[in-house]
Amino acid sequence: MPRGRLRIFLGAAPGVGKTYAMLSEGGRARRRGRDVVVGFVETHDRPHTVELLDGLEILPRRVVSYRGATFTELDVEAVIARRPKTALIDELAHTNVPGSRNAKRWEDIEEILDAGIDVVSTVNIQHLESVNDVARQITGVPQRETVPDEVVRRADQVELVDMSPEALRRRMAHGNVYLPEKVDAALSNYFRVGNLTALRELALLWVAGKVDDQLDRYRSEHGIAGTWETRERVVVALTGGPEGDTLIRRAARIAARTKGADLLAVHVTQADGLSGTDPVGLTRQRALVESMGGTYHQVVGEDVPRALLDFARGVNATQLVLGVSRRGRLAQLLSRGVGFTVTTLSGAIDVHMITHDEVSKGRRPTPSRAALTRTRRLAGWALTVLGVPALTALLLPLRGDLTLPSQILLFLAAVVGVALVGGMWPAMTAAVGGFLLLNWYFTPPVHTWTIANPENLLALIVFVLVAGAVSAIVDLAARRTREASRAGADAEVLSALAGHVLRGEAALPSLLSRLREVFGLASVTLLERQPDVEPSLGDKTDPKAWRIVATTGGMPCTCPGIADTEMPIDDDLVLALRGRLLDASDRRVLEAFAAEAAVALRQERLERQAEQVRPLAEADRMRTALLAAVSHDLRTPLASAKAAVESLRSTEVDWSAEDRSELLATAEESLAKLNRLVANLLDMSRLQAGVLGVHSQAVALEEVVPRAIDDLGQPDLPGSALPPGRPVPVGRRVHADITHDFPEVVADPDLLERILVNIMANAVRYSPPDEPPLVTASWHGDHAQIRVIDRGPGIPREDHDRVFMPFQRLGDRDNHSGVGLGLALSRGLAEAMGGTLTPEETPGGGLTMILTLPIWSAAKAVRDDVPAGDHAADGVPAGDYAVSPDDAAAHDVVSRHDATSDTRG
Repeated sequence: MPRGRLRIFLGAAPGVGKTYAMLSEGGRARRRGRDVVVGFVETHDRPHTVELLDGLEILPRRVVSYRGATFTELDVEAVIARRPKTALIDELAHTNVPGSRNAKRWEDIEEILDAGIDVVSTVNIQHLESVNDVARQITGVPQRETVPDEVVRRADQVELVDMSPEALRRRMAHGNVYLPEKVDAALSNYFRVGNLTALRELALLWVAGKVDDQLDRYRSEHGIAGTWETRERVVVALTGGPEGDTLIRRAARIAARTKGADLLAVHVTQADGLSGTDPVGLTRQRALVESMGGTYHQVVGEDVPRALLDFARGVNATQLVLGVSRRGRLAQLLSRGVGFTVTTLSGAIDVHMITHDEVSKGRRPTPSRAALTRTRRLAGWALTVLGVPALTALLLPLRGDLTLPSQILLFLAAVVGVALVGGMWPAMTAAVGGFLLLNWYFTPPVHTWTIANPENLLALIVFVLVAGAVSAIVDLAARRTREASRAGADAEVLSALAGHVLRGEAALPSLLSRLREVFGLASVTLLERQPDVEPSLGDKTDPKAWRIVATTGGMPCTCPGIADTEMPIDDDLVLALRGRLLDASDRRVLEAFAAEAAVALRQERLERQAEQVRPLAEADRMRTALLAAVSHDLRTPLASAKAAVESLRSTEVDWSAEDRSELLATAEESLAKLNRLVANLLDMSRLQAGVLGVHSQAVALEEVVPRAIDDLGQPDLPGSALPPGRPVPVGRRVHADITHDFPEVVADPDLLERILVNIMANAVRYSPPDEPPLVTASWHGDHAQIRVIDRGPGIPREDHDRVFMPFQRLGDRDNHSGVGLGLALSRGLAEAMGGTLTPEETPGGGLTMILTLPIWSAAKAVRDDVPAGDHAADGVPAGDYAVSPDDAAAHDVVSRHDATSDTRG
């Protein structure tokens, strides 16, 4: 079933006339013969808007109780059950009352569109997610009801309902928008000229981007040559901090105003654990990015500015959005920061530094620097070179007052300080230097390298050993901290990979792209050994021995030997990486990606094999079912006909005229069953092959339905006299109620008769003897509906589609019921004629089969009367709604049978 079309009237502000425009369009479509209903409209008691509801069918709303109060919401099930051509549904961004079918009305509309129903809706510019914060800044009024921009961008038509601020204020002053007592407050607050002008500009800019998209699509579809700008990509850097929402919305607006721009969000996880990540904030911001049509990415990098620029260049980004630093002034003086560094190194990439409310609040506390970075090592060497001599100069005047052990302890304290700052090697250098300085200046005899007292020598040796042990311990602790930080970064990447798998994003290109982003590689290629090549030592450098299964990035590797890093997966699969050499510590994460790539490859191949095998399995199932079903149904009537003919030919029995007539009738009935069975099988095979001949023409239902009932061969029922001038009931086991003036339908008369015979015979088989089936017809716009209503046991809703499967009788163990082709063939014949056959529960119990066919006059109008350029569906004329008065009554019959099981088919 094709998806319905969505048309949206976008307003710059409340009161510009969105609902009025929607109802006006609905009225015009109805006057052209289109089946239009009002699903939900909020008129706000505006008289001109209320007038437009006259003549439109209004579906009842669903009543929802919440916290002791009652509310009315859109009834999605009622709209889908009514199946109009077009539904008018107001307020796209509306939030439903808790307990409703969906949380948002746009989700309700998505379900209705999926059911093949066109929808016309409305929304204001301030309700779009990407401009929500700007609208709040302009008007001072927060809008809590929002709709993702992607929902509106996917609409088939977006029409701007525009009005100048002065004209809108005049409308309000005349009382056409709000009640008189509310007008003054509205004009002096939300509806100020400046507010309305800014909102109008936002709406115009947003629609301009939508128009650019439509124009590009038109040029592409029609092959119009011309020079176009390179596709822009806007990258926004996220840390998970509270400023992220502002950055995402600003980046989304930049992307929306730039023709064809993509929105990408990236978070850099530092290998040394210094990113200060807020996982909860990142999760929420990822959902916000994806709701705006963007994508989220995560990379690992030692240097945040370079990692950001590497990612931006890797995706061919043209603009980079960063938040203004939250660091204090002193920190900015000591270090240039990410923003300044990125701006300096960005080259051709435009960098946007966005201010936000979090700037004044300062930077969040980040994890302490436990690992020994280059800066700390330099500081350690500086302390060694400058601090140890300074300590010596400080102690020289006190040489007579301090003993050697006290001096050694002071030097030991200095060495420990150097170890804590700079690590092992600066501390060992400080220890050796301290040993020499203590020996020269403080150990008798001074100014010589000789040590007179052995105890002093022992003290100096212990000093060096303690200093070395402390230095080694500090360095080991720093190394373990770095390893733990790197493990945390790897765990974060592996967690993202696990989420990638759980979300079902196991496609190879997506997986390889994520691997390339994480490690900042030029290209990632999955290679597979050619099936006719045996493994050998030299084949890793032979491109002929390998084939590329999937690749992403720049020039792929054609064999493992030319890759910078290779990761064997098994004997035949290798992951080849180009761009830089990876550390041994990266192997664990790389192995996880490689294993997942192998799983994704196997999954793709299994899916392809399943697709190839599915037709064969279906054919085998059909063949088995056909043989099982036909083996009895062919043999039984054939045996009956053969026995009747043999009896008639027998000379041993003198048959009476009555007996001879009965045997001939038996033979005729058996041969008729065989003829119908063979005809059904042939028609089913023609349907599956797509070669069934259909000769559509104008058909009168009041002629076809009685013929179909006659074909059932059922005995007459008493009391079936035809009332003059009214419906034409046929006094059989099936009652018919078809008006004489019912419009003709588009159908093949022979095929239509066969459909009706099949579904009526099915209804007769399962109806109680005292409640025969009823056939009614009604006219809805450009389609007619023929309903065959029975009061039998019915079937569960989940089995509605199964009854149309060929060669089965749902739950039927009676081998005398037929091969189970009736409903399957009937649906196929209906669809071949441009109609549908759908089941529906009969109120009170039972099953109603609904056969929908086009009206002949409407179809002819589409072919002959619609002017060029008009939409055919909008130009369909139709008469007044026609329905038999007994149609509704037929649905109110309460069956005495429980809808527990069904044996239809």
